Amino acid sequence: MRFQICILTPDCLFCNEEVEELILPTSTGQIGVLTGHAPLITALDIGPIMICQQANWTALALIGGFALVQENQVTILVNEAVAASSVERNEAEIALKESMDRLNQTVGEKEKVEAIFCFKRARARYQIVKWKKQS
Repeated sequence: MRFQICILTPDCLFCNEEVEELILPTSTGQIGVLTGHAPLITALDIGPIMICQQANWTALALIGGFALVQENQVTILVNEAVAASSVERNEAEIALKESMDRLNQTVGEKEKVEAIFCFKRARARYQIVKWKKQS
């Protein structure tokens, strides 16, 4: 059985299609969604979302937001969504290393928060290109 997923960013309707399964990166860990899932509103962390369509899995990076699961419809509002096809593996590796270095060198509270955001974003982008290569 399938359900509808809609991913909205401030710029566009990123995705609107039917899927069989979904794994979301919530602020308290990953959550799987199947047809008939109980109603839910959850905060999303920066990380990969896994989508299964016709037994094929794809990965996208979500950059923070919220998800509403209701009546076989999942609506996801995020600051940014990134497809694996739009990320170069070498660039993702470099960005991840640079963000780790920046995180390790920060001392101030504000700089630490910014560095953590950059690290999570770089890690999510790296995870989707790494996963794409493995599949």
